[in-house]
Amino acid sequence: MVKIGVPLRYSHLDDKRCILYLGERVRRTLQNAGAMVFPIVQVHDTDYADTKFDQFQELTDSQKEMIEMYLDMVDGVLIPGGNKVTPFDQYLLERCIDRNIPTLGVCLGMQLMSCYKENFKVYEIDSYINHCQDDNFTLTHKVYIKEGSLLYKIVGKKEIMVNSFHHYHASENAYYSISAVSEDGYIEGIEMKNTTFHLGVQWHPEISYDFDENSRKIIDYFLDVCSKNSH
Repeated sequence: MVKIGVPLRYSHLDDKRCILYLGERVRRTLQNAGAMVFPIVQVHDTDYADTKFDQFQELTDSQKEMIEMYLDMVDGVLIPGGNKVTPFDQYLLERCIDRNIPTLGVCLGMQLMSCYKENFKVYEIDSYINHCQDDNFTLTHKVYIKEGSLLYKIVGKKEIMVNSFHHYHASENAYYSISAVSEDGYIEGIEMKNTTFHLGVQWHPEISYDFDENSRKIIDYFLDVCSKNSH
């Protein structure tokens, strides 16, 4: 069975205690698609939800080794959505690229990719389109896919409908090519050439996997590539 590593995200309980969590839609979709979900746990000795980006200590050699051990045990990595990026996330992405590990970035995961080798920066959306919908079962706006891109190869269409759960948008990055834009011109898909699989999408195919053919194609293609990378 293909093993997909998923870095945990950061939040608080109602009583303000910090937690790391794995989104249920990510878990359920990957499992239903035939994968084993392998949580990748953060390694700094700090509460991630309460620590600001510039307050993190540099990763030690032993912490880096722990990340390498996680990556040794997985066939691919899905970087999920969330509300915060940390130095751990940046280092994990760098190692996925260095080791050519199949990687799918979703929402914040794509925005993390768009800041590879740069300071993390995203920009608030100002649009006539609602990019942060209220329910999980609607495809909200159009996305135009560039012919010749990996994303086009996967879905086989120049135009699809997607869901949308974000307030910020990514900017261009020299290491990635843009594979999709929304109908109002924001970046919705990026990919890195000359890799086994390195794709980011601004929407959430794991949320619409059950009812949207294009979402299934993305997840299933990713898992198929990972299966060929299987240990």
